[in-house]
Amino acid sequence: MLNLLIILNAFFVTFTDKPLSAEPALSPRAVEQRAKWDIPIDELDYPVHSTYIDSLRHMGVTVFHSSRWFNGVTCEMEDELLRQVEQLDFVASVEKTRDNCDPDYVSPHRNKQLVQTTNSDGISFLQTTAQLNLYNLTPLHNAGFKGQGILMTVCDGGFKNANTLSCFRQDELELGHFDFTDDTDPFYGRTGTHGTMCLSAISGLKTGFVGAATQAQYYLMRSEENLTESPKEMDNLVAAIEKSDSLGVNIFSVSLGYAIFDNDAWTLPKSALDGQTTRASRAALIAARKGMLLCVAAGNEGSSAWRTISAPADADSILSVGAVDIDREIGIFSSYGPSADGRVKPEVCAVGVGTTLIDPAGNITTSNGTSFATPLLAGMAACLWSALPDENAQQIRERIIRSADRFSDPDDHYGYGIPDAWAAYNMRTEQGCEATLTNYPAPGAVKFLRGAQLLIQRHGHTYTPTGQRIE
Repeated sequence: MLNLLIILNAFFVTFTDKPLSAEPALSPRAVEQRAKWDIPIDELDYPVHSTYIDSLRHMGVTVFHSSRWFNGVTCEMEDELLRQVEQLDFVASVEKTRDNCDPDYVSPHRNKQLVQTTNSDGISFLQTTAQLNLYNLTPLHNAGFKGQGILMTVCDGGFKNANTLSCFRQDELELGHFDFTDDTDPFYGRTGTHGTMCLSAISGLKTGFVGAATQAQYYLMRSEENLTESPKEMDNLVAAIEKSDSLGVNIFSVSLGYAIFDNDAWTLPKSALDGQTTRASRAALIAARKGMLLCVAAGNEGSSAWRTISAPADADSILSVGAVDIDREIGIFSSYGPSADGRVKPEVCAVGVGTTLIDPAGNITTSNGTSFATPLLAGMAACLWSALPDENAQQIRERIIRSADRFSDPDDHYGYGIPDAWAAYNMRTEQGCEATLTNYPAPGAVKFLRGAQLLIQRHGHTYTPTGQRIE
């Protein structure tokens, strides 16, 4: 039996300030990459004030993790402590992110994948490679580009048996794992079938099966909690994105999405899916500005009443991924765009209908969901970046979008369509593929790169993607 989570109130506590005297929370690899792509180290890279965290803990607050980008902590406390914390001089605000609302175990929004698995009987190697050939990845593999030199994160709800399955070559490729939940089930325990299958789409390698980027190294991170659906999980995801940034991760693949919660009061209005409202979506945009490429599942609500994407698939400057079958037909469940502010969503599609995967028992199987299209696309991006190591994340993203089969005529279901990895690699311009980008945040706004920093020009002024005016 799983160890059950004791559900208590959780909060995000925002602090008034942070010290800039400490060292930035960046690994040597992250610092090296920032320098390579001319990305400045700024206030967001400095850690939260440790004295503030220590003060909360001394009061009896349980602190789960901190956010340097939003200058706060995710924590748990009783109501009596809440009133004391709200009065602290260094606390700017306190927001409840999980309560004691009973989870709705049968609600369809809790089904993050559409699992219709089969066993390996009758699944041929041609089927496992067909999903790579759909976006013409095999020529890159044949040229020797299989993700080497690229560091990835796969973020999910757990990774059952990923530490023991030889197909993942853990000793060679996995650099570590991190748990940002307060679940008590082991990281590689029974909550993790979904993450394991997502990982297989990237890294799996065994007789009869090849993943999309079998030489990319990776971290595994858990942000999805097993028994609840609350905004706290979005803050867990923020923590995973920030940790990946600090480690110098190049590509972040996440097959999770948030819009509808156990407490209906927290369910997002569709107007909030504008890339600027939830912390998870804003964190995805910050990560893009800091040199990471995020690949996010568009969602599996295309045939439900909700129908549209979720957060953080609504973020700008990422790749949200829809699901097609091997015949290029969109999956009926694949969530629709656009974002609330009118940007094309999803950006691209990959095989998410009948995706060939490896399950936690080590069997080759098939399953459905944008969950599985996303790591396939992330693996493609890793191979492309491996072939073009001097380009930055936004240039790689732009190559992928421009190579897609509906680039000239995108829609709300396919987005720009199915990319072509070999065509993306062979795009040639005087200075590589210029990342002018294809989505615009508002009428009259134009995105551009200065060095490797993504900026927005609107009405004669220049802004960062998070809205800070700099000129």
